[in-house]
Amino acid sequence: MDGNGSLYVADNGKDEVRRYGIGDTEGTVVAGGNGSGNRLDQVSNHLKVFVDRDHAVYVSDCRNHRVPKWEEGAKQDIVVAGGQGKGPMGVVVDQLGTV
Repeated sequence: MDGNGSLYVADNGKDEVRRYGIGDTEGTVVAGGNGSGNRLDQVSNHLKVFVDRDHAVYVSDCRNHRVPKWEEGAKQDIVVAGGQGKGPMGVVVDQLGTV
């Protein structure tokens, strides 16, 4: 959840992360939503999400071995960690923005 009370849900079946505000039944896609893959507008097998105070969404994109950051309103991500190796299985960002 973010500071506004919005809930973020990772939907592996749709390869997207949605934000639900209070009373919202549809949600808004805030990451992915373009099928499974490794393009900058996709996520694949994401396990965990982290939302910072600026409402940027960080995703543990396990299949692509990376942590993409989706800034609020972005259509594609910025890879902030990974790209090789195995995982990640989760993601946490500190107050300074360190992943």
